[in-house]
Amino acid sequence: MEKGIVTLKEGAGRALKAGGPWVYDNEAAAIEGDFTDGDIVTVQDFKGRFLCRGFVNRRSKLLVRVMSRDENALIDRDFLRRRVRNAWEYRKRTVDTSSCRVIFGEADFLPGLVVDKFADVLVVQSLALGIDRMKGDILDLLREILAADGIAIRGLYERSDAPVREREGLPRIKGFIGPAFDTKVEIVENGVRYRVDVAEGQKTGFFLDQKYNRRAIRPLCDGARVLDCFTHTGSFALNAAQAGAASVLGVDASELALDQARENAALNGLDDRVTFQCADAFELLPALIRKKEKFDLVILDPPAFAKSRGAVKNAVKGYKEINLRALQLVRDGGYLATCSCSCSHFVDAALLGQTVHQAANNVRKRLRQVEFRTQAPDHPILWGAADSDYLKFFIFQVCSEH
Repeated sequence: MEKGIVTLKEGAGRALKAGGPWVYDNEAAAIEGDFTDGDIVTVQDFKGRFLCRGFVNRRSKLLVRVMSRDENALIDRDFLRRRVRNAWEYRKRTVDTSSCRVIFGEADFLPGLVVDKFADVLVVQSLALGIDRMKGDILDLLREILAADGIAIRGLYERSDAPVREREGLPRIKGFIGPAFDTKVEIVENGVRYRVDVAEGQKTGFFLDQKYNRRAIRPLCDGARVLDCFTHTGSFALNAAQAGAASVLGVDASELALDQARENAALNGLDDRVTFQCADAFELLPALIRKKEKFDLVILDPPAFAKSRGAVKNAVKGYKEINLRALQLVRDGGYLATCSCSCSHFVDAALLGQTVHQAANNVRKRLRQVEFRTQAPDHPILWGAADSDYLKFFIFQVCSEH
């Protein structure tokens, strides 16, 4: 039961009322009651009208994270069971569930919690105090719900090692939940096999959000010469090779990531057509231009350039520079697949599109949009929650000006 009441200032809470998942610390006029941080509280407007219930943390700029907008909701184990079951039923209808994101925080109405399923292993990331207290119950319920569908989970691993936990007053945690197991987990996505390192890979071990974007480039690859920049563990490169590319060059600045990429290529019998090179793409692409290299398809999947609103200006410069170089490497009539990376929700689709268009104009190229995509449906976009709409992915045909 809630033990406290947060009253908003007059005029505050506009984002919350529009569907936003948070109450910010500067929106509160009063915080009253006998509670500790992490407890469930009621949020009301300045006239005392009910708005939502959520867990509170006075150490965080996100003062309250919404759990329910139902005034009569009791946030107990049965409540959590319904949330988890709804999240799983949604995945069953929308994505390949062999490996997928099962819980996506605010977009699944379980704020601050991410759970990824890699074959028969679950990887959890808990980023908020209140949900951290519920984490054990949620994972138990998830295993129970999966078991009812005949899915046995052999292991759980926690990757709650993100720096943001410190702003919640939480320690960074990484390790097994329950018995230890081999943390190199083999998965299959779009028919490509990967060995995912859930302990040492980035975030939860593998970027599931690009699943269907990787599939989208496959029709462009038959007989093609492909350049995959920021390849990480080789996922776009391997999709291209398996789809019939004549040759693929994957580039990344991390030798550790490329070791995994080479292992994945061998796992699929594609190491004869895929080459991986450790290099900074911002340095390699100009060198390839000087050599007058041309590719049928260039793929750009860069790391986050904009992790805050204040970084957008420099991020746009980075996106423009890398796209400008990539466009110069695409043969006339070839294709460019380009995206704003994970976590860059500050760079919206219009801004990314405008940036690529400006880059094309600068090198006298014309763009014909093949398609625009976002993240896979297991990372649902919750309207009103801008942070959930973070991945923008364009495919263009690149034509020289005639």
